[in-house]
Amino acid sequence: MARRAHDGWRYLLLRAFRNWDFPKGLLEPGETPLAAARREVREETTLDDLLFPWGEDFRETPPYAGGKVARYYVAESPGAPVALPVSPELGRPEHHAFRWARRDEARRLLGPRLVPVLDWAAALVERA
Repeated sequence: MARRAHDGWRYLLLRAFRNWDFPKGLLEPGETPLAAARREVREETTLDDLLFPWGEDFRETPPYAGGKVARYYVAESPGAPVALPVSPELGRPEHHAFRWARRDEARRLLGPRLVPVLDWAAALVERA
């Protein structure tokens, strides 16, 4: 998720406990990966103004945490505010905090498996 700021691009990071990540989640039955990505962003952040000016390409992480693989798309959210709503399943928000981070800040916060995803996304976003 990217957003243009007055001094460059920012990337949306979500924090669960001490880990920073991008919005993500599981596919529901019959759902396409892109539809799942849109739904998860809406459920985790309330953002529904997503644009895909860089296309629908994606990157996946290497397997982690018991073989999970996360798929990430690059979307732009032009300006709607982020909120961290209560998850009906958890009874609390899934995430503790969010921030729109510059690329250098995001690289410091993200774990090693996500830095290649950030670098790929930034290459698309910042060359445009």
